[in-house]
Amino acid sequence: MVFERGAVVAALSDEVAVLAEVLSGVSEQDVVRPTRCAPWDVAALAVHTVGALHRVMVALEEEPPEPGREPVSAVEYYAPDVRFSVPVNEDRIRSAMRAAERRADAREAGRVLRRTWRALEPRLEREPKDRMVMTRHGDSMSLTDFLVTRVVESVLHGLDLADALGREPWASERGAALVWEVLFGAADRETLERVLPGASGGGAGALAAVRVVTGRAPVRVGREVLEGVGVRALALG
Repeated sequence: MVFERGAVVAALSDEVAVLAEVLSGVSEQDVVRPTRCAPWDVAALAVHTVGALHRVMVALEEEPPEPGREPVSAVEYYAPDVRFSVPVNEDRIRSAMRAAERRADAREAGRVLRRTWRALEPRLEREPKDRMVMTRHGDSMSLTDFLVTRVVESVLHGLDLADALGREPWASERGAALVWEVLFGAADRETLERVLPGASGGGAGALAAVRVVTGRAPVRVGREVLEGVGVRALALG
């Protein structure tokens, strides 16, 4: 699965724009609402989601991986290994909660997101197409594939935040399409439709299918059935 840098950056830009708009308008009552990502409330989940974008800047500031090291794809990044172990998950949970507790006000995450993207977007334009980065989990990845994972984080946690806030999903068209490609791009469309009706039609049906295979809606079919038709299962914390 090969992604084109410009298309990925465009999808990420759309996601940042819509998420920043939402986070810049929340109230103190909004940010203390619980989310499905317990024990995070909206404030902590927002910190985590914004932090996922900041990780790109961190990776670009660090030394690239050694030449010849086998890279990890965007799908392989979500492997069920140590990155989702109990100690790593606990650290991820605690760090976001601590940051959320230190917030100046409910809308701080929105300001941080806009500030981060203003610094990152021009940097991405200057990076060569073959730029490699090292993730915090020790993965060697192409910058483009790492950016794909940032779109995945934004779209999926955007669904979590929207549900917690009682709002309609705000996933951008390009962001949702990219996540769909990650999950369903290898599936046979006709067979996929029989298993998940509406999954291949775009729009609300496709987003509903994304919810199902990422644990954000009741699963109507077994995981082995989904994998059997080519759906890519991601390990998600």
